[in-house]
Amino acid sequence: MRTINKDFFSDINQHLKDYPTPKNLGYFWNFGSLLGIALAMQITTGIFLAMYYIPHTELAFLSVEYIMRDVNGGWFLRYLHSNTASFYFFFIYLHIARALIYKSYTTQNYILWASGIVIFLLSMMTAFLGYVLPWGQMSLWGATVITNLITAFPIVGKIILLWIWGGFSINNATLTRFFIVHMVVPFIILGLVGLHILLLHKKGSTSPIGYFYSTDKLSFFPYFVYKDLFGLILFYIVLGSFIFFNPNFLVGHPDNYIAANSLVTPLHIVPEWYFLPYYAILRSIPDKLGGVLAMGLAIVIFFAISFLDHSLVQSSFFRPNYEFFIGFFILVFIILKMLGCMPIEEPFSSVSQYIASIYFIYLFFILPFLAKEEKLFHDYLKDFNSCN
Repeated sequence: MRTINKDFFSDINQHLKDYPTPKNLGYFWNFGSLLGIALAMQITTGIFLAMYYIPHTELAFLSVEYIMRDVNGGWFLRYLHSNTASFYFFFIYLHIARALIYKSYTTQNYILWASGIVIFLLSMMTAFLGYVLPWGQMSLWGATVITNLITAFPIVGKIILLWIWGGFSINNATLTRFFIVHMVVPFIILGLVGLHILLLHKKGSTSPIGYFYSTDKLSFFPYFVYKDLFGLILFYIVLGSFIFFNPNFLVGHPDNYIAANSLVTPLHIVPEWYFLPYYAILRSIPDKLGGVLAMGLAIVIFFAISFLDHSLVQSSFFRPNYEFFIGFFILVFIILKMLGCMPIEEPFSSVSQYIASIYFIYLFFILPFLAKEEKLFHDYLKDFNSCN
């Protein structure tokens, strides 16, 4: 028993205190720890909210109002849960952006990178299901629009849709299933996060200059713990300012404060901001199946990005052309987010098609071309030096 305890605390010490970390990591590396804290907050607040929530089409909206009005501190729990979800996706997008800039998706790190994308996909699914649970107007019609996308697939689409709904329309069975999955999947994500951290600590954190060597490293405690604490304090300050002064700024469409009514369609169905870039890609293609495939490809393509970028250089500090284009790609992503909340009319429809095309052109053509160009230049320098 003493040996087991000794090994357990030794592993904890190895991963949390003595873990060797490149000494030149900046605050851009804080988002991993902030994501873990945000996930823990989501699970904790979600458990307390589930104690009062009723997954029934007649009672779901009323149960949310009961939480907001009659449960002591209920309004705080709900706003903490919904606003932390926004920060969670803000952190995850920054975490992915950091990985793209410093090429943390190398083939040597592929399993680590792929596990992160799986966590992202499961987080999006969980967030969508949570958006449905309040059973307001936007919840009902958002669920209707998104689930109906499955019918774009011939033959099996309608069968799968009826199985998800549990009937011929969205009903009590649908809401109950969404609630159960929304409660279960975060624990799966938590397990994957643990695996993600173990894989990270096995390979080592990526340095801003791209080295994986064991030299020039510091133990994680105390230097990087203090940096994470600084980021955590800033996170709590900003999160608290939203919760106490403007809780509906990031989330909470006005229509979702109206009880769901299947006979009244909202003028403009808009998902939460963290879905908007992919929603814009979905709407940019007139064909339903084409839009669904494009939206799915926009995310799934990141599983293959390790094989599209064959550059021998890792850090963008030494790749000026890549640094320019990755900044341009991030700008394209932000523009897609802005277009996703616009009505489906001109000029937004045409602009969405152009921007979505640029999104895929970068991933399928520009990124491999930059890697090939850099390899040719590297071979030229190698030959030139050998001749001299």
